[in-house]
Amino acid sequence: MEIIKEKVVSITYELRKDEKNGDLVEQVTSENPLTFLYGTGGMLPKFEENLAGMTAGEEFSFGLTSEEAYGPVIDNAIVDVPIDVFKVDGNIDNNILKIGNMVPMMDNSGNRLNGKVLEIKENAVSMDFNHPMAGKDLFFSGKVTDVRDATAEELSHGHVHGTEGCNGENCSDENCKDHNDKDGCGCGC
Repeated sequence: MEIIKEKVVSITYELRKDEKNGDLVEQVTSENPLTFLYGTGGMLPKFEENLAGMTAGEEFSFGLTSEEAYGPVIDNAIVDVPIDVFKVDGNIDNNILKIGNMVPMMDNSGNRLNGKVLEIKENAVSMDFNHPMAGKDLFFSGKVTDVRDATAEELSHGHVHGTEGCNGENCSDENCKDHNDKDGCGCGC
């Protein structure tokens, strides 16, 4: 079966920074492959474009420029957040608020995002809300391990469900209302 829109695709891969022999960033193995609904906006467009038309068993190798991946580093995404935001019952959790930690946050519109702690000042915390791979060229090499038809439920919800639905639970529209927010999804996406 060929990779086309609304097929469920499983792949294994190595992600390297900059080039084929660059630093290894991530490795996804056959024990836990990346499985996604192709062509529905869940993956980088150029990433999907490079997989188009492939079938199970085919290997791939391609690079994405930073512009095709997560874009440039945006200076305005590095901000000082008032230290009081991190207080719970008047105290700061020093296990969370450490330089280099990624801290889940929410903007004024209720959107979830992660910020990297850069510096802890007396009255503020400098945080970087750029994607960790912003400004970096990426190189992927791997293999398509499976391509299958999506179920009606997966198409309706816009993402792949595991063998037991949403983390073993019934996958209702209510459970999947945040399916485009991978950090907040109760469906295992």
